[in-house]
This record gives sequence, C-alpha cells and structure tokens, in this order.
Amino acid sequence: MRAKDVLGRRGEELAAGYLKAQGMRIVDRNWRCSEGEIDIVALDGDTLVIAEVKTRKSLAYGHPFEAVGVAKLARLHRLASEWCRHHELRMPLRRVDVIAVLDDGCGDPAVEHLKGVG
Repeated sequence: MRAKDVLGRRGEELAAGYLKAQGMRIVDRNWRCSEGEIDIVALDGDTLVIAEVKTRKSLAYGHPFEAVGVAKLARLHRLASEWCRHHELRMPLRRVDVIAVLDDGCGDPAVEHLKGVG
C-alpha cells in the first residue's frame, strides 16, 4: 500500500474515533457508488452527516480544508442523496462536514472539524 493511502486510512480512523467521541454514531464507512465515495456516514442525533476526511503530514501544500472545493461539496451532497436512496432512508436533516487531520507521525495528530460546509 502506498504511503499516502496509509496516511489517508489513518486519518479516517482518527476522524471516526473523533466523531464517536463527539457522540455521533458511525453507520457506514468508505461507501462507494458510480458517483464517488463517502468517507464516513454518521448520525448526529436525527441528522445524517456525510463526513469528508482530508489528511496531511504538513501544511506545505496548504491546509487540508483547502482540498475541498465547490465541486467536491456538490458531489458530496449528491452522494448523500444517493446513499439515502440506496439504503431506502428518508433523512430530511442532512449536512456535509469536513474533517482535517494533520499527522506528521511525531506526536499526537491534530483533528479539526467543520460542520455544515456548503
């Protein structure tokens, strides 16, 4: 497995743990369809949360949040609808969150969470 894939998986594990610690329930991980992939699907009370996780070793190429632009957000909203259709669920309360993980491998990783992006 490539180093960036290992880093990405570690970031997703950290993000899932963080969301659980915030009281959310993880209901799906790495769900794929023809439109793309959702990193984490969680429930925050009655709200369906589609979480995009971006992990970096450093800020040399910008903050992880900068990697989620308008097109990616639009795709995540479409994926949320597709996930609900696939699971035959009606979830009127939905939001897209972005979780940034900075993990240089030398100490505790930093996790930042933006709720309701786009």
